[in-house]
Amino acid sequence: MARGWQLFNRLAALPYPTLALVRGHCLGGGLELALACRYLLAVDEPATRMGLPEVMLGLVPGWGGMMRLPERIGAQVALDMMLTGKTIDARKAKRLGLADDCVPARVMDNAAASLVLADQPRRRPPWWLRLLNGPFKRLVAAGARKRVAKRARAEHYPAPYAIIDLWSRHQGNALAAPELIDHLFRSPTARNLLRVFFMQERLKGFGKGSSFHAKRVHVVGAGVMGGDIAAWCALRGLTVTLEDQGIGRIAPALQRAYVAYRQRLRDPRELRKVMDRLIPDPEGHGARQADVVIEAIFENLDAKRALLARLDAVMKPDAVLATNTSSLRIEDLRSDLARPERLIGIHFFNPVARMPLVEVVAAQGADSEMVLRGTAFVRQIDRLPLPVGSAPGFLVNAVLGPYMLAAMRAVDEGLAAETVDEAMLAFGMPMGPIELVDMVGLDVAMAAGKSLAGAGAAPPKCLLERFNAGHLGKKSGRGFYDYCQGRAVKGSAGQVPAGLSERLVQPLLERTQQLVADGIVADADLADAGVIFGTGFAPFTGGPLNYLRNKHA
Repeated sequence: MARGWQLFNRLAALPYPTLALVRGHCLGGGLELALACRYLLAVDEPATRMGLPEVMLGLVPGWGGMMRLPERIGAQVALDMMLTGKTIDARKAKRLGLADDCVPARVMDNAAASLVLADQPRRRPPWWLRLLNGPFKRLVAAGARKRVAKRARAEHYPAPYAIIDLWSRHQGNALAAPELIDHLFRSPTARNLLRVFFMQERLKGFGKGSSFHAKRVHVVGAGVMGGDIAAWCALRGLTVTLEDQGIGRIAPALQRAYVAYRQRLRDPRELRKVMDRLIPDPEGHGARQADVVIEAIFENLDAKRALLARLDAVMKPDAVLATNTSSLRIEDLRSDLARPERLIGIHFFNPVARMPLVEVVAAQGADSEMVLRGTAFVRQIDRLPLPVGSAPGFLVNAVLGPYMLAAMRAVDEGLAAETVDEAMLAFGMPMGPIELVDMVGLDVAMAAGKSLAGAGAAPPKCLLERFNAGHLGKKSGRGFYDYCQGRAVKGSAGQVPAGLSERLVQPLLERTQQLVADGIVADADLADAGVIFGTGFAPFTGGPLNYLRNKHA
């Protein structure tokens, strides 16, 4: 680290102009090198991304990034980038002042030469941004700590707190606090987050062996899941036809998509292009031309089976036929198909735009080419494909069921929902299990009652009472919690009983072990990756099975 810090300082001190031409990914040490140059020229391409994501590995930028990024773009934006690991594109880099210019690839060489030869002073941030990086640094740091504390506990994720301290007390010089840096590098958190990174890279590798590239997607079912799947595919550049029983059922999905696109896309022309790719299709004509057809209607075996048979009869022979079922076995859905081996599962999670994992489900005897194409499609739309076998709940829902059941049983025993949730938040979960039930919907939890409660067991009393009263969770404004403007209104958690978190998480750990033993997921690493990216299971632990290994080591 010392060598990089000193080298980049020497680069920054050179008396003649230096320039970093950024095309493609420029992350971590690469961006720190670019920041040490006098000028930064970004190439306007989708692949150009810049950021300092070291915090995602439990580490800090050590080669001058913590010092130079706030100086270049202002403390608040720089801290947000460093504390979240967010990356930005070329146009935003120019808008923020990180890049001196943003140009098309065809003129990048001439633009670079012109910038160096002109040797003009760099544009300085506005005076008020310089104040935040100077006299008001303590106030900015205090605000940053409060924001970080809302999403990450220091005992689980020390790196963001270290970044704030190093920036505010040592001008971003990591060498000024060697004990802190040594602690971070040796911490279990850094080791486990590095493990999560490599597991994520493994997921990204699935489907690379296929040349399949979808252009058209047909989605049947314009509910929350189907509509959001269609919207995501259109955002990723595919032409999507969305089918349901009448335009009145499709319209709400189009409206949700428009609102989401408007938040993401600043350019009205881009917004129009994406909306033009999302086509209402109540008659279902798009199924005939689609490269991928996804069934996403309600969880009813007979209805899904009949729909899949109809789609199978009109689709292209080489198109992928997929179901988004979350609980039904593929074997039970394909019995009426002319080619039952073509059906696979492509199981998204809610909310589709935020959950990175997609389970690709292969039943016994599935066509391996269709499985490979389905996996390649998931990669194409920028999601993480996880190959799993066909079983109720697959991997993610199968492990969530026992976990949420244990939490509701604890409420039946007299514990407050707030106490149960606080136990698991302290464990490191991003959301408590009771609030998760509210978000999923109590009606959905009841529909999955058999898998939640186990063979012959009744659903939890607390769930049944609320469901019978019409309290369905966040979507109805009341469930285990009341909701105001979409946020849960919680009381005091009180004292959390000793051992509660271990008791609640134990069913999840045991179920994950069993699914690996049963071959539903190939190995422990993939199981850990699936549970982390599909449920948010505390990443700093390295996953449920890694947590178990370390616990018993």
